[in-house]
Order: sequence, then C-alpha cells, then structure tokens
Amino acid sequence: MPVVHSNPLAPPGAGDAGGMTVYIRQIARGLAARGIEVDIFTRRDSEDTPEVAVLSPGVRAIQIWSGDPGLAKEDLPAVLPAFTSNLLKWVEEVGVSYEVIHSHYWLSGRVAAILKDRWNQPFVHTFHTLGKVKNGARRPGDELEPDSRLSGEGRVVAEACAIVASTPEERRSLIELYAAHPEKIRLIPPGVDHSLFKPRNTDEAKQRLGLSGKQVLLFVGRLQPLKAADTAVRALAHLVDWGRVSLDDTRLLIVGGSSGAVGAGEPTRLKELATRLGVSTAVVFVDAKPQDLLPDYYGAADVCLVPSHTESFGLVALEAQASGVPVVGSAVGGLKSIIRHGQTGFLVEPGSSEAFAERAWRILSDPGVAKSMSRLAVCTSGEFSWDQSATELHDLYASSRLMQECGATG
Repeated sequence: MPVVHSNPLAPPGAGDAGGMTVYIRQIARGLAARGIEVDIFTRRDSEDTPEVAVLSPGVRAIQIWSGDPGLAKEDLPAVLPAFTSNLLKWVEEVGVSYEVIHSHYWLSGRVAAILKDRWNQPFVHTFHTLGKVKNGARRPGDELEPDSRLSGEGRVVAEACAIVASTPEERRSLIELYAAHPEKIRLIPPGVDHSLFKPRNTDEAKQRLGLSGKQVLLFVGRLQPLKAADTAVRALAHLVDWGRVSLDDTRLLIVGGSSGAVGAGEPTRLKELATRLGVSTAVVFVDAKPQDLLPDYYGAADVCLVPSHTESFGLVALEAQASGVPVVGSAVGGLKSIIRHGQTGFLVEPGSSEAFAERAWRILSDPGVAKSMSRLAVCTSGEFSWDQSATELHDLYASSRLMQECGATG
C-alpha cells in the first residue's frame, strides 16, 4: 500500500492524519486477518521512528526517505520520483514481492502506476478526497486545488485497474467529473470499530471529563477551514444569544489539532472567534486523541456537530452514531449516506451556523427525540463494519477480472 502522506504511525486528528489514517490501519488489519500480508509504504517524517514498524500481526509500516520530512502536502509532488525510486530500491534489497498494489490519495496513485508497470501487478486505488469536489465546495477566498492535482487525479482514474469509492456520491463524482468508467468503480464503504465505539453511560463519561451537569456539543476533526469548526463555535453563540443555553451549563468540545499549511493558524483563529462572540468560557480545545481515547468524548456528548464544507465519507459521524450520539452534519458527500435526516440526526446547509444551532437545540431540548435518535443511530451504524469492508476488498483483489483488466500475469 503506497501512502505517501498521512503517516499511519501518526495519531489521527493532527497534521495530515485523519479519517484516511484510520481507514488504512483498519483495512490493513482486516486484510491480514484474511491471510494477506500488508506492507504500507509512507514517507519517513522523523528520525526518531524506525524504518520498519509492525502495526499489527501481518501489517508493517515501511518509512521511505524522500525530501525534507517536514514538507507540506502541497510540496510532495516534487519528491514523488525520489519516493518511488527509494521504495523500489528497498523492495529489491529486501527481496520481497507483491501481488496487488492498493494506493491511497492521488499522490500515492501516481507512485502506484509506476509500480504496476515495473512489477506487472494489478493496481487498485482509493482517492479519499477529490480535488474537483473540493473546488466545488470552496468558499469565497479559499484557494483552488492546483491543476497538478486535478490532472494527477485524472491520470490515476485512467491508469488504475479498479477504483474503490466509499459512497454513491463519490462514485457519481468520479463518473461525472473525471469520466471514470462505471464498471471500473467498486462501491465499498468504510466501517466502524463497534467494539470501541458503542453507547456508554453519559453521566459517567461527563464525570470523567470534568463535565458533570453540562450539556455537551462535540466537534472532532483536524482543524482546517474545510472542516469548519468555526461553524460549530458560531452555532454555540447563536444558542447563547437566543437564550436557549447559558455559558455556565454548556460546553463545546473541539477535539483535534491543526492540519497542514492552511490549518496552521486555525486554533488561534477559532479561539479569537470564540472570544469575539463572547463564548470563549464555554469552548474547550482538546488536543487530538488516539482512537482508544475518543469513546469518552463521544460518550459525554449530547450532540455531535460535523459542519464540514465537503466530506468524502465522514468517519466522525459514523463513530458518533455507533456511540449513540445524534449528529447534526452538513448535507454534503458521504454524510448524506451516514446521517438519516430526522431519524439519526439532521442534515443542514453547510456553513449555516443558524441551522446547526436550531437542529442542535431540537435534540438538546427534547429528551424523547434525543433518545429515539440515539437508538436508531446505533442500529443504522451496524450497516457499516471494517470486517465487511475487508472482506469486499479481499474479494476484489482475488477477482480474475481485476487481473484481466490490468493485463497482469500474476
């Protein structure tokens, strides 16, 4: 698995590590459980980490030197040749061989196309996000995704033997925006760890976090403009201004760290916004947490806000629902596949802080609605599992059609 950025050794929620990191770890673990040994090739971003690290039985993360470890994601195209060359050198020296290449994000897809030709093995790709979709969701003043990304994505669409889409919306975008052949696309949704994310005693979770007696709004994710944590802060301010909640009895938890160059100033911007709106005492910033520490935050939440301007899938929404937490999310991308409007939460117009506030209050003010949504959220989350995702990927890898489409000999 080439994964040029989003090092799988990094904790999700900070830097470039997010939902894709969770996806890769879980899928690799599931494939290994089915007898497929998985090597994940990523950029080495620290001298303090080993070149080869075992993530779980049958899964290794192999870190390849290529350029300054601190390079921003936007600068990575320039080091792809070095990454590819050093990857090939490592494989040759170790003497290992691979039967399937599965790349993640368009940068890795450019590497995988070269590996496919060199090794004569099939090449599967998962985009996770699409540049043209992000451009379509941009706000005034936001920078466009560069042409190099858009053209690179187009080449990956053309060169990959199969493309894995997480949602029907992503499949449709690939066909309409990138002219992907429908038969090349396989719809395989991500999953959720039901052993970790499940309903918990809310009062006990609040007590552990020092939030006893508080109404809790929750935002989890990387801090960058695209994730729109500012919408959550503004929604809280509306609730206070409308007299629905008070600064004493309510808390908005923002769990996550800044991400990339565009997110470098986001924590400061959000804190300044909260101060300007007069709600700083009710907004709590929490550093990014590893997956095994997130359940208490979901457990303490009365409602989870996912206000992203674009979201290819939305693992946070799924984790919240599996934990029994109603979600108010933007009606974009994969969130429309996860949130059942009026049943497990609400879908609202992205960027509309008033709508987020109104829907959050609908849940906070009516215990009957909250309880009903919680129960149905848990039930519908059962439709998603990493076990099923890994099984479907395993079947895709093993299909003779994949080999034939690639012209690989195996």
